[in-house]
Amino acid sequence: MAILTDRVAIVTGGGLGLGRAHSLELAAQGATVVIVDPSVTLDGKPATDTPAQQVVNEIEAAGGKAKWVNLSVTDFDGVEQLVKDVVDEFGSLDAVVNNAGITRDKMIVTMAEGDWDAVIAVHLKGTFNLIHHVGAHWRALSKAGTPTSGRIINTVSGTGLRGNVGQTNYGAAKAAIANVTIISGMELAAYGATVNAIAPVARTRMTDGGGNFARGEVAEGAFDAFAPGNSSPVVAYLASEKAGWINGQVIRVDGNKLRFYHRWRPSDQAYEPTEERILETSEIDLALKGLYGAFPFGQGDRRLLLDS
Repeated sequence: MAILTDRVAIVTGGGLGLGRAHSLELAAQGATVVIVDPSVTLDGKPATDTPAQQVVNEIEAAGGKAKWVNLSVTDFDGVEQLVKDVVDEFGSLDAVVNNAGITRDKMIVTMAEGDWDAVIAVHLKGTFNLIHHVGAHWRALSKAGTPTSGRIINTVSGTGLRGNVGQTNYGAAKAAIANVTIISGMELAAYGATVNAIAPVARTRMTDGGGNFARGEVAEGAFDAFAPGNSSPVVAYLASEKAGWINGQVIRVDGNKLRFYHRWRPSDQAYEPTEERILETSEIDLALKGLYGAFPFGQGDRRLLLDS
């Protein structure tokens, strides 16, 4: 049974890759899908084709409802108008999938200011813009006494959670989005909404052609562990009313395996002097090397305690 019947969802960057797969799955589950995609190249420059409209055509051919909006998620006022327009046209706005992204990979010493600003704007500001405006809409409904079951699904990555050489801008944005997910989830819970994120392992324009994402040979009909659509059922579930119990979480989707990311937390071990005193500069080298396992702690003032 379709779990998104009568629900309306926005998918940013829905023309290709992950966004395309998410849009198709949301529609297959009964949602009306509004695809927000300005049709740009991988680095954010204008493109000549319109893949988002092709996705709309595909959804409509299958009997679903979809619409393409040519808009950049970096446009704060434009996103505000988008939310109003979607509600006016379709009667509600129930879910947002923040998927839009670009890359401008450079080592940090050769990265231009524009490379940093452009990636941060699309990923981080774009995510903020949608959460801010749709969150304000759901708050207004809640204050007026109208029950809401708003769902936001953000997109993070291993680069943001573990790091990757040459992607300081992209990694910074994705790490920040993970934290935005946690905090905005706390804030919007009062209005019946949830905010979660997926960290998909997938072959897209951003990853195609090398490393762990190299295509290799996949037999026809066989499971492709790097297919963009692997994470789309998770997105569809998180966009549903059923997912109201989970909030502020980052879920890794690796092929057909689901895991969740632990939030930043202090280690179980701590260095502490035996006396009640301030730490001394002279002991920090030994303390940190002990904590990071460079050598065992000795006797005297150096001791390991369970973190409280």
